[in-house]
Amino acid sequence: MSRPHLPYCAALIAALLAACTQVNVHGDPKAWAQSQNDTADSAADARLRVATYNTSLYDDADGGLIRRLQAGDGNARKIAAVLQRVRPDLVLLNEFDYDAQQRAADLFQHDYLEVAQPGGGEALRYPYRYLAPVNTGVPSGLDLDGDGQSGDAQRADRARGNDAWGYGLHPGQYGMLVLSRYPIDADAVRSFQKFKWSTLPGARQPRDPKTGKPWYAAKVWPQMRLSSKSHWDVPVRTPLGVLHFLAAHPTPPVFDGPEDRNGARNHDEIALWARYLDGGTPSWLCDDQGRCGGLAADARFVIVGDMNADPIDGDGVPGSIKQLLDHPRVDSSHVPSSEGAAQRATFYGFPRKGNINEHTGDFGPKAGTLRLDYVLPSRGWTVRETGVFWPRSDSEEAKISEASDHHLVWVDLTN
Repeated sequence: MSRPHLPYCAALIAALLAACTQVNVHGDPKAWAQSQNDTADSAADARLRVATYNTSLYDDADGGLIRRLQAGDGNARKIAAVLQRVRPDLVLLNEFDYDAQQRAADLFQHDYLEVAQPGGGEALRYPYRYLAPVNTGVPSGLDLDGDGQSGDAQRADRARGNDAWGYGLHPGQYGMLVLSRYPIDADAVRSFQKFKWSTLPGARQPRDPKTGKPWYAAKVWPQMRLSSKSHWDVPVRTPLGVLHFLAAHPTPPVFDGPEDRNGARNHDEIALWARYLDGGTPSWLCDDQGRCGGLAADARFVIVGDMNADPIDGDGVPGSIKQLLDHPRVDSSHVPSSEGAAQRATFYGFPRKGNINEHTGDFGPKAGTLRLDYVLPSRGWTVRETGVFWPRSDSEEAKISEASDHHLVWVDLTN
């Protein structure tokens, strides 16, 4: 969840990878050359492991994560150990603080992932990465929570986070980071950070249940951004072909009032991906780069992220995640599971209608466990294996699995 705790580029040969940019993508020529050798391998024998992991590597202080990583952070070591055990080829890290200089990403990769960790495996290197600004902690200058005070970065209280475009105490808190073994086509990346909520057809505009009037003031609603962090379409050149990595982290549907503004936003953040998959060239569906239209009908993709929506249980708007699970372009028939999830859910004893083996998040004895994290491939892939890294509490692996309240979810794909 986003608020559970209230929550080089070296110059590449232009003809090969003109898309690499100083701002967003990390890569190097040797890795590019190796990836070309990998791509030359028989695609029929290739297997791609895709994952999502809410790492909880965030800090309430601006630059706090950087300082922790410099000093040596125990939870970061465990997160790295999990990644070294599972070894995904392509992974989205949710709740990883963004900084424009990419210092946190550098430190995590160089000092943690690229160093064998206790309980982990061999050092793990990702030659490519993508990261970009997110809405969390960015002051809106507006009164978004209705407390009569406009959002102001100078406010000392935690409530200032409620008036940011996405809840956060500093810009970049709870950000996102994509790590990849294979080249990222940065020129083709699409982001929807600034997409306006009111632009979405059928948007669930929050309303005061007592009066029926809109919750957001008339001057606020047209300015509201839909994405609480951002929505990214990151094309990756894999040995199996181009994969559109659709990454997001919708707001949790709690921490609000009877107007359920976060529940409505969570539903519509998920709806944005569903409408994107519908394809076509709707004029309202325009990204931050000024390009309009949905995902091409022949594009293959994987949707990843902490969606903060359980298919059956939890506090979300009913049917929120089913907008993706039931979409005709999505293969949701292979559901990752683990023994650890069932063990923990049984221990808490919360009544659940869904399959507790499929849960991915653990929110303690007051909230229990839920399925919130997803890796959803498009139809056309062959799904070989799936899993959630949630070992039983009596296993050796459990020592590295509790660094976050979410667990890594992975899917193996072939053509």
